[in-house]
Amino acid sequence: MVAEIITIGDEILIGQIVDTNSAWLGRTLGDAGIRIGRIVSVSDNASEIVRAVESALKRAELVLMTGGLGPTKDDITKRTLADMFSMQLVRNEEAFRWVREMIEARGLEFNELNQSQALLPDRCVMLPNRNGTAPGMWLDRDGKVLVSLPGVPFEMKGLIKNEVLPRLREHFTLPRNLHKTAITFGLAESMLAERIAPWEAALPKHLHLAYLPSALSIRLRLSVYETDDPQAAAEIDEQFARLEALIPDYLVGYGEITLEEASGQLLSHRGESVAVAESCTGGNIAHRFTAHAGASAYFRGGVVSYANEVKTAVLGVDPQALAREGAVSRIVAEQMAEGVRRITGATYGISTTGIAGPEGGTPEKPVGTVWMALATPTGVFAYRKQFGSLRSENIQRASSFAINLLRLYLKGCLKA
Repeated sequence: MVAEIITIGDEILIGQIVDTNSAWLGRTLGDAGIRIGRIVSVSDNASEIVRAVESALKRAELVLMTGGLGPTKDDITKRTLADMFSMQLVRNEEAFRWVREMIEARGLEFNELNQSQALLPDRCVMLPNRNGTAPGMWLDRDGKVLVSLPGVPFEMKGLIKNEVLPRLREHFTLPRNLHKTAITFGLAESMLAERIAPWEAALPKHLHLAYLPSALSIRLRLSVYETDDPQAAAEIDEQFARLEALIPDYLVGYGEITLEEASGQLLSHRGESVAVAESCTGGNIAHRFTAHAGASAYFRGGVVSYANEVKTAVLGVDPQALAREGAVSRIVAEQMAEGVRRITGATYGISTTGIAGPEGGTPEKPVGTVWMALATPTGVFAYRKQFGSLRSENIQRASSFAINLLRLYLKGCLKA
């Protein structure tokens, strides 16, 4: 089955926001057996919307639209679709009650603009939006389906999971596609491909491997398309077990797992904890850990020791060593990690100190130089990494490599 996605909004076309909805929809619908044939972005203009929808309906059985369902005058999707499908906008009583309850629960006035959220094309199916005030809409034409959803990502995702996918499974006969993704870290794509070449060459022809590289990891996805084999999932699991035996140090986990989630799971299983002392990463490691529910079970806290005075006064870094070696050095990274482990009582301490850029580098320590350390109950591991000249990338890469030190230690891959 082929579907098309239409995103609506001038803010997308001028680059004010990034269209993450289409990527998520492509992934989620693909897992449900629906192939995306085209993604189109159009402005908040009625003729552009009509042209995009008519064109998409000629090619696809399903068209998904996001955006333009708000209460303000620039949100014209409902009116445009009603005119296009020869329908009248009428007040949907269920939607009206829900929007009123949500607005009043927030202590806001249920004004005319908010009430307009309950106006829907009279023959559409209203899709309840439990995360916002803009209902979704399901419209049929000649056996094809058009679904219009709000552009706010968490609202759109809730509607897809709770309303749209169950209806699609009832309305269409969807093929069964299976996907599983392994997350790897620490090997460049070419090096990873070389390392796993024998495994890849031995894959059965009906298993499809895709490399999905990003700045922080490389994902490997195995897929089986349109299968009725009840053993297909087990076969994918078996192949990934063989892969893990080839690259045990580099395979982080499966699905959407991150380095910090994998490390947190290992810490929880062991009943241990971690704390962080950050200079060049500016609290990013602490943020990445605490962004995940349940982090309080293993994350003790952190110190952003950007200034040298904080390194010495709070973390106990030796002032003489700091003056002699500089802030970006092995000894300072080691003492930062030991210091945060000591003052928080954590089992492990992670530290970063470096030159994120774009200025501040020297011939001996160019921009992108980062020292990181892991303090453990039995010793300290410290490593120097040389990244590039982009500040944001250096912060993310340093954070990832520092977290990975902990993961590797917990898996028994770092030896004193």
